[in-house]
Amino acid sequence: MSDARSDILGAVKAAPQRAGGPEKADTKVVVSASQRLGDHRANLIPARGRLGAKARVDLFIREAEQASATVARVSGLSGLPREVARYLAKNNLPMTLKVAPEISEPVIPWARETRLNAEEGRADGSESASVSRAFAGIAETGTLVMLSGPENPTTLNFLPPTHVVVVAASEIAGDYEETWNRLREKGEEGRFMPRAVNWITGPSRTADIEQTLLMGAHGPQRLHIVIVDEETSVP
Repeated sequence: MSDARSDILGAVKAAPQRAGGPEKADTKVVVSASQRLGDHRANLIPARGRLGAKARVDLFIREAEQASATVARVSGLSGLPREVARYLAKNNLPMTLKVAPEISEPVIPWARETRLNAEEGRADGSESASVSRAFAGIAETGTLVMLSGPENPTTLNFLPPTHVVVVAASEIAGDYEETWNRLREKGEEGRFMPRAVNWITGPSRTADIEQTLLMGAHGPQRLHIVIVDEETSVP
């Protein structure tokens, strides 16, 4: 062992003794993660997101469309299949869907829209379109917040070339911090915490090659957002 390494290791071993012995080496009070996060002062939050409910939704729509997403609104969940069929037909796309279990039958009456062929489950790359549910929307950037899990598989967010996302108008927050706080509250209540949180702003794109914009390079080429004004249960 080199002299320098011996000196370093010797100094590390001697540190507790110099501090008064091992029992005095660690005197910090251990606090819970929730307390530490709660005591932490929030950083600067842009004023653009501090709006009323209607203004938040309007800003979310403008920002999402600015990021090349398309947006539609329905009054309730029962109107979702018709809106999805309308969007696919307008863009001359196949009427086949892979749907997240959270919003499959009987929650959403997909079978009532006879033009659609909706199948529940994960995407494997062979699907032409998927429909999943957003945990929240962020008004200041038009961003969707997606939580991973068996009821909302992450593969639906990235593999099909067309991604349709459902978000409740009441779950569109003004800023990022508000959504993180809501997710922490969900964890403190003992409910499911996701393994991954995906933040999606518009369809996938890149301009790495000669600054030429290419859509769908790392995910869906199209992103269609359906805002549900009243999230009532389907009879």
